[in-house]
Formats: sequence, structure tokens, C-alpha cells
Amino acid sequence: MASSSGTATTSSGGSYPLQISGSDEDIQQLMDQRKRKRMVSNRESARRSRMRRQKHLEDLMIQLSQLRKDNSLVIANVSTTIQHYTSVETENSVLRAQVAELSHRLESLNQIMALMNQPIDAGCGFVEEQYGMGGTELIDEFMVNSLSSFYANQPILASADMIQ
Repeated sequence: MASSSGTATTSSGGSYPLQISGSDEDIQQLMDQRKRKRMVSNRESARRSRMRRQKHLEDLMIQLSQLRKDNSLVIANVSTTIQHYTSVETENSVLRAQVAELSHRLESLNQIMALMNQPIDAGCGFVEEQYGMGGTELIDEFMVNSLSSFYANQPILASADMIQ
């Protein structure tokens, strides 16, 4: 049998150098050929590895670009949401002020109604003494004051063309 070291084994277990038809030169050429084949294979493997790394880097760059784009969209959406929130908050504060004003007016009207619904001879004589029979002057006074305050509470709108 031939072994890889260039020796042969006999049936009795002894070994002797194998005579190959080209001697040590052929063996050296065979080893050099295998060495070159390994080098080529290693170079090819290194090239594939570089290509994989390059593709991975390109994929990461594409992902980075997409994430930056998504981040810009999120920032724009947050900005728009903040603007809407500010607008709604401003409108809410105006509505709260109007509710407070209308509540005050309703309370005043309820007080007037309570005074008007009191019997004239209830004992205080307030309506009868100061405003005459039935309190109609009180109602007229309230209407004049409430209408004039209504116009005073309205904003004055003017365009820039009217001012010039």
C-alpha cells in the first residue's frame, strides 16, 4: 500500500521507500500544485468575504437612509401635532372664558328672576319702593345694560387696508 509520505508497507509490516516515476521532483511539484490550489481557494474565500462585508455595509447604509427619512417624518408629525395642540388649547381657553362670562350672566338673570318672582308685599319693599309697581323699570334697566355690555364685549375687526 502507498502512504502519503511516499513509503509503501509490506504484508509483513515493514516499510520501504516507494519508487515513484519522477522521484522527489514530482512530489515537490505535486505539493506546490496543492499549495497554489489552497492559495487560490483562500484568495477566493477572502474575496467572497470582502464582497459579503461590502454588501452588508451597503445594506446598513440603505437602512440608515430609511431610518433618517422615517425620523424626519416623525419630527414633522410631532411638530404638526404640537401646532394642533396649541391651537386647540387656545380655543379651549377662549371657550372657558366665554363659559365663565355666560355663567356670570346666567347667575345675574337668575337673581333678577328671583327678585321678580317674589311677591311685592314680601316685606322688603325693595322692588315696590325703588322701581314702582311690578319692577318693569328693573327689567328695562337690565336690558339696556346687558345690550350695551354685549356690544362692548365684541372684538373690533379691521383689516390693514382700512387703517391706511
